[in-house]
Amino acid sequence: MKRKAKAMGTTQSHDSASSWITSAATQPPTSSSNEDLFPVPLEILEEIFLNLPPDQVIRSCRLVCQQWKEVADSESLWRERCRREGYRLRDASRIPKDWRLFYFLCKKRRNLLKNPRGEHKMKGWQILENGGDKWKIEGLMVPHPDETVQKNFVTSYVMCRKAQLIDLEKEGYNPSFMDHFQPDIKISDWYAPRWDCGSEYDICVELLNQRKRPIQTFAPKTVLFEQWNDQKWNQMTHVFQNYGPGVRYIRFTHGGKDTQFWAGWFGIRVTDSCVEICPAADT
Repeated sequence: MKRKAKAMGTTQSHDSASSWITSAATQPPTSSSNEDLFPVPLEILEEIFLNLPPDQVIRSCRLVCQQWKEVADSESLWRERCRREGYRLRDASRIPKDWRLFYFLCKKRRNLLKNPRGEHKMKGWQILENGGDKWKIEGLMVPHPDETVQKNFVTSYVMCRKAQLIDLEKEGYNPSFMDHFQPDIKISDWYAPRWDCGSEYDICVELLNQRKRPIQTFAPKTVLFEQWNDQKWNQMTHVFQNYGPGVRYIRFTHGGKDTQFWAGWFGIRVTDSCVEICPAADT
């Protein structure tokens, strides 16, 4: 009993939710019997687990005995944890295959791109092409669907392109997690032309292996806007699924130019770019 109590009380620091899940799939409980434990009704044990940090449930509680493992792995525990913490399905008809995985992906979910709206000038972006009068950051010409977006990057009369390289392991998604679960990777980008000038928009997003070679690529055709357009905001989206093992980096590249060759910043505008690791049921 003393050994098991010690296991229950162990607290470890983990900066990756993915390591909790992958280790849970490989580590057996320390005992297959719970005869030496005080009998605890399952609903009470589940309530106790719901009030513990999730990493402690995975790293410590489920290793105590078979009964604790069954509760720690149960669908009801993680479904209730999602409910209490506000992680809800966008489509109620698409039930997750693994509620524990759904919970941790929701908890870790965030935009992996830095400075997506130009609020910190060009910080975080690698300038690949800086043609014409170069990249510039301006306020919006027309309101964005998201009222919190107030700035955008603007291109000039020769091609302007910028990129970011996302290191998934540094962001907390370790290789074994990515290879085993292959979670959905959702990308999004907002772009808009000026009403009085034609422009073009390009985007390319690549899933890369350890050598930074492409495993899968999203590169749609160039989007062209004629002069005298409605200058509304458009959203480009894509979801990478079933991409296989080996993904270690994501390279996000976008940009464009104007088509009138006018000095200044009459080219395509981009803002609120996003790359997220998502639960499949949420994409």
